[in-house]
Amino acid sequence: MNKFQSLARPSFRFFNTSEYIKRASRSPITSSRSPITSSRSPITSSRSPLTAPTKHSTRTYAMKTDDEWKTILSPEQFRVLRQSGTEAPFSGEYVKTPAGDGEYLCVGCDQPLYKASTKFPAHCGWPAFYEAIPGSIRTIEDRSFGMTRTEMRCSKCDGHLGHIFKGEGYKTPTDERHCVNSICLKLKE
Repeated sequence: MNKFQSLARPSFRFFNTSEYIKRASRSPITSSRSPITSSRSPITSSRSPLTAPTKHSTRTYAMKTDDEWKTILSPEQFRVLRQSGTEAPFSGEYVKTPAGDGEYLCVGCDQPLYKASTKFPAHCGWPAFYEAIPGSIRTIEDRSFGMTRTEMRCSKCDGHLGHIFKGEGYKTPTDERHCVNSICLKLKE
């Protein structure tokens, strides 16, 4: 064999991709992973017209069209909750409401989000809480406006609530400030 013949031979092995895919789909690691989907993509299901679970989780969202949301929410609530807007600082109903008894619910779907006892005065212009009710919100990275923040959304209707800020030095048990748009909340005492 001369030196040109050795260069012409492949130095890698081919494998059957369909067999590889079958094995991977049976793997406990890959079969338990949820598919990556956008939170704003429509999910369809024959189970219910308003809620639809994803294939690999029990999470459900209150699925409504924009027109349906517009009949339920005020124009400003729709802008903030459904279009990820922000209300003007110090303009909300619950900015100066002290901590107390009761729960703050999502205005879009009535999901309990925060115990009123977790509210604290952050003087930032929006209601501030140090801890959400477990399972009530989901978080996603938000890179808008040239910064990285943690956006929080209602885990039931996927409505935009506000942002979470950590390590600001507030004297709270979690050192977190859940900065919530007041217009997204309603207090149930």
